[in-house]
Amino acid sequence: MRVCAFSAALACPAEGTGLESYSDTRPSMTDPRRARWRIVGALAVLPLLALGVRAQQQQQQDARKPSLTVRVTPPVGFTPLRVRAGAELRDGSDDFADFYCATIEWDWGDGTMSENSSDCDPYEAGKSTIQRRFSAEHIYRQGGAYRVFFRLKQKTKLVAAASTNVTVRSGAGEGFGR
Repeated sequence: MRVCAFSAALACPAEGTGLESYSDTRPSMTDPRRARWRIVGALAVLPLLALGVRAQQQQQQDARKPSLTVRVTPPVGFTPLRVRAGAELRDGSDDFADFYCATIEWDWGDGTMSENSSDCDPYEAGKSTIQRRFSAEHIYRQGGAYRVFFRLKQKTKLVAAASTNVTVRSGAGEGFGR
Protein backbone atom coordinates (compact mmCIF):
# COMPACT_ATOMS: atom_id res chain seq x y z
CA MET A 1 0.00 0.00 0.00
CA ARG A 2 1.47 3.37 -1.00
CA VAL A 3 0.55 6.23 1.35
CA CYS A 4 1.77 9.77 0.88
CA ALA A 5 3.44 11.14 4.05
CA PHE A 6 2.30 14.67 3.24
CA SER A 7 -1.15 16.25 3.47
CA ALA A 8 -3.59 15.80 0.63
CA ALA A 9 -3.20 19.47 -0.30
CA LEU A 10 0.39 18.82 -1.36
CA ALA A 11 1.35 16.58 -4.20
CA CYS A 12 3.31 13.47 -3.28
CA PRO A 13 6.99 13.86 -4.15
CA ALA A 14 8.44 11.94 -7.01
CA GLU A 15 9.59 8.39 -6.36
CA GLY A 16 13.23 7.93 -5.46
CA THR A 17 13.48 11.01 -3.18
CA GLY A 18 13.11 8.97 0.00
CA LEU A 19 10.22 11.11 1.21
CA GLU A 20 7.52 9.75 -1.02
CA SER A 21 5.86 7.01 0.99
CA TYR A 22 5.94 4.54 3.79
CA SER A 23 4.25 1.26 4.47
CA ASP A 24 1.32 1.56 6.84
CA THR A 25 1.66 -1.47 9.15
CA ARG A 26 -0.04 0.12 12.14
CA PRO A 27 -3.43 -1.29 13.18
CA SER A 28 -6.43 0.63 11.88
CA MET A 29 -8.67 2.66 14.17
CA THR A 30 -11.21 -0.18 14.24
CA ASP A 31 -8.64 -2.87 15.03
CA PRO A 32 -9.28 -4.26 18.58
CA ARG A 33 -5.52 -4.39 19.25
CA ARG A 34 -5.35 -0.60 19.04
CA ALA A 35 -8.27 -0.17 21.49
CA ARG A 36 -6.66 -2.58 23.95
CA TRP A 37 -3.43 -0.55 24.01
CA ARG A 38 -5.37 2.65 24.52
CA ILE A 39 -7.09 1.16 27.58
CA VAL A 40 -3.81 -0.17 29.00
CA GLY A 41 -2.17 3.23 28.43
CA ALA A 42 -5.03 5.04 30.15
CA LEU A 43 -4.92 2.66 33.12
CA ALA A 44 -1.19 3.23 33.47
CA VAL A 45 -1.70 7.01 33.61
CA LEU A 46 -4.48 6.99 36.26
CA PRO A 47 -2.21 6.29 39.28
CA LEU A 48 0.13 9.06 38.14
CA LEU A 49 -2.78 11.50 37.95
CA ALA A 50 -3.92 10.47 41.44
CA LEU A 51 -0.40 11.04 42.79
CA GLY A 52 -0.33 14.46 41.17
CA VAL A 53 -3.66 15.42 42.76
CA ARG A 54 -2.49 14.22 46.19
CA ALA A 55 0.78 16.12 45.88
CA GLN A 56 -1.10 19.27 44.90
CA GLN A 57 -3.47 18.89 47.88
CA GLN A 58 -0.48 18.40 50.21
CA GLN A 59 1.20 21.52 48.81
CA GLN A 60 -1.97 23.54 49.35
CA GLN A 61 -2.26 22.26 52.92
CA ASP A 62 1.43 22.97 53.61
CA ALA A 63 0.98 26.49 52.21
CA ARG A 64 -1.70 27.06 54.89
CA LYS A 65 0.36 25.45 57.66
CA PRO A 66 1.90 27.96 60.07
CA SER A 67 5.64 27.85 60.76
CA LEU A 68 6.98 27.66 64.32
CA THR A 69 9.85 29.65 65.82
CA VAL A 70 11.21 29.61 69.36
CA ARG A 71 13.44 32.10 71.20
CA VAL A 72 15.00 32.18 74.66
CA THR A 73 16.04 35.42 76.39
CA PRO A 74 18.81 35.71 77.46
CA PRO A 75 20.48 32.93 75.43
CA VAL A 76 23.70 33.18 77.52
CA GLY A 77 24.16 33.93 81.23
CA PHE A 78 25.45 32.89 84.64
CA THR A 79 23.83 30.57 87.19
CA PRO A 80 21.26 30.83 88.49
CA LEU A 81 19.92 31.90 85.07
CA ARG A 82 16.27 32.80 84.71
CA VAL A 83 15.19 32.59 81.07
CA ARG A 84 11.98 33.57 79.36
CA ALA A 85 11.10 31.41 76.39
CA GLY A 86 8.67 32.33 73.66
CA ALA A 87 7.30 30.39 70.72
CA GLU A 88 5.34 31.85 67.85
CA LEU A 89 3.32 30.42 64.99
CA ARG A 90 3.81 32.58 61.90
CA ASP A 91 1.98 32.77 58.60
CA GLY A 92 -0.51 30.10 57.59
CA SER A 93 -4.20 29.83 58.26
CA ASP A 94 -5.75 30.97 61.55
CA ASP A 95 -8.01 27.92 61.66
CA PHE A 96 -5.48 25.18 60.89
CA ALA A 97 -7.10 22.17 62.58
CA ASP A 98 -3.91 20.39 63.73
CA PHE A 99 -2.80 23.46 65.70
CA TYR A 100 -6.16 24.12 67.34
CA CYS A 101 -6.15 23.44 71.09
CA ALA A 102 -2.84 21.58 70.98
CA THR A 103 -0.95 20.44 74.08
CA ILE A 104 2.11 22.60 74.73
CA GLU A 105 5.35 20.98 75.87
CA TRP A 106 8.60 22.69 76.87
CA ASP A 107 11.68 20.46 77.27
CA TRP A 108 14.33 22.58 78.98
CA GLY A 109 17.25 20.24 78.22
CA ASP A 110 18.26 19.91 81.88
CA GLY A 111 15.98 16.99 82.68
CA THR A 112 12.89 19.11 83.41
CA MET A 113 9.79 19.54 81.29
CA SER A 114 6.71 21.75 81.40
CA GLU A 115 3.40 20.76 79.82
CA ASN A 116 0.13 22.61 79.42
CA SER A 117 -3.13 21.61 77.79
CA SER A 118 -6.38 23.52 77.53
CA ASP A 119 -10.02 22.56 77.59
CA CYS A 120 -11.35 23.93 74.31
CA ASP A 121 -14.62 23.95 72.41
CA PRO A 122 -14.79 21.44 69.53
CA TYR A 123 -13.02 22.58 66.36
CA GLU A 124 -15.18 24.32 63.74
CA ALA A 125 -13.65 24.99 60.32
CA GLY A 126 -13.66 28.69 59.49
CA LYS A 127 -14.65 29.64 63.05
CA SER A 128 -12.04 28.25 65.43
CA THR A 129 -8.76 30.15 65.71
CA ILE A 130 -5.38 28.86 66.79
CA GLN A 131 -3.26 30.32 69.56
CA ARG A 132 -0.18 31.91 67.97
CA ARG A 133 2.03 32.92 70.93
CA PHE A 134 3.27 30.85 73.86
CA SER A 135 5.64 31.72 76.69
CA ALA A 136 7.19 30.19 79.79
CA GLU A 137 9.97 30.85 82.31
CA HIS A 138 12.64 28.54 83.66
CA ILE A 139 15.63 28.77 85.99
CA TYR A 140 18.88 26.98 85.20
CA ARG A 141 20.80 26.20 88.38
CA GLN A 142 23.84 24.48 86.83
CA GLY A 143 26.22 25.55 84.10
CA GLY A 144 26.14 23.85 80.73
CA ALA A 145 24.92 24.01 77.16
CA TYR A 146 21.23 23.20 76.87
CA ARG A 147 18.88 22.65 73.96
CA VAL A 148 15.35 23.92 74.62
CA PHE A 149 12.58 22.18 72.67
CA PHE A 150 9.05 23.47 72.19
CA ARG A 151 6.46 20.98 70.93
CA LEU A 152 2.81 21.18 69.96
CA LYS A 153 0.91 17.88 70.15
CA GLN A 154 -2.54 16.53 69.44
CA LYS A 155 -2.82 13.59 71.83
CA THR A 156 0.30 11.54 70.94
CA LYS A 157 0.79 13.07 67.47
CA LEU A 158 3.56 15.66 67.17
CA VAL A 159 2.12 18.60 65.21
CA ALA A 160 5.10 21.00 65.26
CA ALA A 161 8.42 21.42 67.04
CA ALA A 162 11.22 23.95 67.21
CA SER A 163 14.32 24.36 69.35
CA THR A 164 17.03 26.80 70.37
CA ASN A 165 20.17 26.76 72.50
CA VAL A 166 20.94 28.23 75.94
CA THR A 167 24.44 28.50 77.38
CA VAL A 168 24.70 28.77 81.16
CA ARG A 169 28.04 29.59 82.76
CA SER A 170 28.79 28.75 86.36
CA GLY A 171 28.28 31.67 88.69
CA ALA A 172 30.83 32.84 91.32
CA GLY A 173 29.18 30.84 94.10
CA GLU A 174 28.79 27.54 92.22
CA GLY A 175 31.45 24.96 92.95
CA PHE A 176 33.08 26.83 95.87
CA GLY A 177 33.04 25.40 99.39
CA ARG A 178 31.94 21.92 98.31
